[in-house]
Amino acid sequence: MAHSMNDSAGTLQSPSADRWRPLRYAIRTPLLVLLALISAPLAVLALNPVAASIRIGDTSLEKFMIRWWSGTLVRIFGFRIRRFGEPLPGAVLYVANHVSWLDIQLMHSQRPVSFVAKSEIAGWPFLGWLASRAGTIFHRRGSTDSLAVVMARVVDTLKSGDGVGVFPEGGSGHGDKVGTFHARIFQTALDANVPVQPVALRYGRDGRQDPAVPFGRTESFFGNLVRVLGGPSLDAEVHFLEPVPPTPDARRRMAEESRARIVKTLGYGD
Repeated sequence: MAHSMNDSAGTLQSPSADRWRPLRYAIRTPLLVLLALISAPLAVLALNPVAASIRIGDTSLEKFMIRWWSGTLVRIFGFRIRRFGEPLPGAVLYVANHVSWLDIQLMHSQRPVSFVAKSEIAGWPFLGWLASRAGTIFHRRGSTDSLAVVMARVVDTLKSGDGVGVFPEGGSGHGDKVGTFHARIFQTALDANVPVQPVALRYGRDGRQDPAVPFGRTESFFGNLVRVLGGPSLDAEVHFLEPVPPTPDARRRMAEESRARIVKTLGYGD
């Protein structure tokens, strides 16, 4: 499947040149279909107030199932999940670089939280419906009114004691750099008086981002899903970094420090 990438992301191997791709499709596609088939009844059983009140160890049945489902999905696509560091407990604003549509599932596999995501995700097959059931806060990009509503919901969620995940770049990139972090969303952590924990995400091997995982410039969600499904096995890294201390009246400084810690972890130049 043809797609374009910027020159800095490297030259991708044509899927047709990968002789193992048909075998990977033969193994992974039935597993993905099976997971899709059980998603609806699983969501009905797990994503409801009753399941939220049932405890499994130190977590609820609801969050346990979200972790299981998300980790299973990431692994079906051939990724080995590798976690570094620990997610802070309780109410936390997690801020991460945005590489792939798999980012939310990768983070959910470690700690389920409410995510702020673009409204287009709500229309994605299976994932959109499940994201809605899991408490995703959808934002219409470019809409000031939508952002104000989203920020109010984020503050309410944080004040209730739950974590929230955001991608301050405002969109996914090509995996070769971390874009500017928009500072306004950091105001929610100040308003709710909660810590900010940067999270660095990477898909590849030997500590290098594979340029084939992010979206191509004109690639659709379905096109990327199909292409990544047949790709080689890679590591999916999630790095939970040291929290950034709150700085009243200086959310820009918090955004820049969070980005700097992620850039340093991923080894990118500024």
